[in-house]
Amino acid sequence: MNSMVYWLQPLIGFALTVLIETPLLMAALSPRHPWRHRLFAGAWLTSCSYPIVVVVLPYFFSPAGDRLTYLLVAETFAPASECLLFWAAFHRKQGLPRATLAHDYATIVVANLASFAFGELWYIPLWT
Repeated sequence: MNSMVYWLQPLIGFALTVLIETPLLMAALSPRHPWRHRLFAGAWLTSCSYPIVVVVLPYFFSPAGDRLTYLLVAETFAPASECLLFWAAFHRKQGLPRATLAHDYATIVVANLASFAFGELWYIPLWT
């Protein structure tokens, strides 16, 4: 892989992740959250989890050689960490009902699954 692809791939992947997840979060997070919080969450949550998924985890689990382990760890870490961050930023002091919490966390998980599915479709032609 040439150095241009090496550096562009994570940047493009990040942008696509934000473009996929943000509209889902905007549309499906609890209406208790203002639009500006939803928009912020779309970029912020990915900004926190994506670097770990694409920079740190590949040092421990090869995305090509040990793909299943990498995917299990990365795709568990991303939504779990994003739910925790969302809780810390928007739920911790609000005392929201459990149904609202579950709704928001399910939305975050679905957004992550959507970007994961797109990423897998993108990964196959680029790297195999």
